[in-house]
Parts: sequence; C-alpha cells; structure tokens
Amino acid sequence: MPAEASAGSFPTRPITGQVANLVSSCPSPEAQLQFLSKLQRVFAEGDFTATYKFALLIALADLAVELGADDGSELMLTTRQIGLRFIGLYWKHSLPYGTVQGSEAGILVQNNGTQAAVVSTISQFREQTQTQTLQAATIHPAFNNLLGIVSATVSAQPLTYLQNFGGGTDEFIYERAGPGKVRLKPGIGYCLRRFYPLVQQLARSHWISHIKGNRRNVSILGETDDLEAFLFASSRQSLETMSIGLRKLDGAQCFYCGHSLTTADVDHFVPFSQYPRDLAHNFVLAHPACNRSKSDTLAALPHLERWLERLQRHSAALAAIGTSAGFVIDTQTAQRVGSWAYSNAVASGAQAWLTANNYSAIDRRYMECFA
Repeated sequence: MPAEASAGSFPTRPITGQVANLVSSCPSPEAQLQFLSKLQRVFAEGDFTATYKFALLIALADLAVELGADDGSELMLTTRQIGLRFIGLYWKHSLPYGTVQGSEAGILVQNNGTQAAVVSTISQFREQTQTQTLQAATIHPAFNNLLGIVSATVSAQPLTYLQNFGGGTDEFIYERAGPGKVRLKPGIGYCLRRFYPLVQQLARSHWISHIKGNRRNVSILGETDDLEAFLFASSRQSLETMSIGLRKLDGAQCFYCGHSLTTADVDHFVPFSQYPRDLAHNFVLAHPACNRSKSDTLAALPHLERWLERLQRHSAALAAIGTSAGFVIDTQTAQRVGSWAYSNAVASGAQAWLTANNYSAIDRRYMECFA
C-alpha cells in the first residue's frame, strides 16, 4: 500500500472536464478502498455497548448526502445537526414494541447496561408533552432543551468513541473542530455519498443484531420477525394520512402512468432502498403494479421532470400533508437527495425505469434537471 495508508491522510485525484475548476478533488480509488476497509474494521473491532455508533454512522451518511458534494471537500457539521438526526432515528424506538402475540409490551433496551439515555430522554419528553409526531415535537417549546440534552450525549459518547477500534484511535472519518463542531475530513463526505446504501445496510443490520442479542429484550421481542420495520419503517397510519392528502392534491391518478386509481401505493420517488429516510416531498401515489414494476429503480427522465416541477408547484401543499402525517418536510432536501441519487446513477451507468420492462440509460441530461 502506498503512503496514503498512514492514519489521517486521504489521497485525492484531480477532477477533469466540466468540474475541473473545483478547489477540492475526489478521493482516489485506493483511498475509497481504504475507507471501506477501515469502516469494516469499525464494525468488526469496535466496542458496541449501545446502538449509538450505528445511529451516528447513519446520521453522518444522511448529512453527507443532504449537505455535502461530490468534489471531495471537507464538510463542517454541528453536534446539534447530528443530535436532531438522533432524535429522528430514536423517536419510534421510545414507544413500546410489544404488539404481537407471545411478547410483552415494553421499550426495547438499546444499551448493555441501563437503558440508553437518548431513548429515556425522548420517552420522558413524549410523556410530558404528549406530542405524537416528530414534526409536532420540533415546534414544542421544550424541544430545544431535548435537542440540547441529546446533542450533549452524542458529543460525549459516540462522537468520542466511534473511531476507537483495534486497540487504538484512528480519526479517519472526522475530527473535532471546536465546541459543538465536527469536520468530516476531505474525501469522507464523497465516500459516504458514494457508498451510502452500504453504510446504511451495515449500520442497520448491526443495530438489529445488537437489539436481538440483548437478553433483556427477549420477552419484548417474542417470536416476531418485524423488528426492522418497527425500527426503521414508516407507520401504516402515517402512510395512510399521506395517501389521503396526496389524493386530494394530485387527484386519484397514478403519478407514473397517469391512469385512474382505485387502490394506490404511497411510493418513494427516490427509492427507499437507496435513501431510507421518509421525506414528505419524496412521496407520490402509484398503481400497485407500477410501484412493483419500478421497485428499487430510479424513474426515467419524463417522470423526473414532472417530479421536480411538482416540488416547485406544490411545495407548500406537500409540506402541509407531510406535517399532518408526521414526515420530514423540506423541498430543498428532497431535491438534493434526488440530485445525489441520479448523480450516483450516472457514475455507475445505471438504468432508469420508464414503464414496465422499459428502461433507459441515465446520462448527463438527468443532471441538467437539477441545474
């Protein structure tokens, strides 16, 4: 391995063509492989006494997608930005899980010792304020205090210990940049964006295994196999509220084929498998057959153009529907996620779905839609 293998360094390669004027540069293939190797070591050699480190990796990857760029530059984040993502990730987890035959209702334990402080703090907030959705919580007068407590916990625990593995410390992902600030190192934002689905899959699968492996959760889990859905998927009630609102906004027709709807699926335009975070502006109504056919594929250019036009035309209405359903509302974030997804698709030579069994190559024309 060349000199770039030393701790803290991250070799880059110059960008050519349209973006040659960028100050930063993309990490080399060797550096990207180095990132993946070290990430694998974090999971294999790190000490995971709680689920916080999994949440931190997911939060950093989300923020890299939504706030970063593909130019290899560093990315400055605040602990409050990360803390807000923690509240979003643990919001459902603060409710009792036991909802199936053979289990006892209870909040899943996410620490090898006492219950994880973030879960306890959110549970107390929910009980005291009687807020049902995260959207409602964010406008409550007590939310700022909740965010401060969670952010302080994140700073003191996972941010301090995530990069400890193999008997040492290797700050290959981030470094502290002053009180309440974290700097993702050059090239790391690029790697988190490029390998986002892999980071998500690794963090979520280990998170699930950690909860299943905690003996205090045995009586709560019972014989169920829907733990992943409970931890990470949207509630049926929220999706139903979204569906009703979208019918009123768009009419009873499929977003993709335009035909009238009797039954409808609430579909993630940018597939949930590629970006597993529910954004109100990313939802459309679709025929079950169109939804199944599109599956985990990005939609073709005509669909993309209509989706972006719809975001601009109905941003406020979609925000209102999302608020009532309890989903994150942010038009610009939805656009940035779309730009990221199609940029990755261009780089990987992916195909886009137009109709059933009808695909086309995703090329630079798609990126011009986001210009």
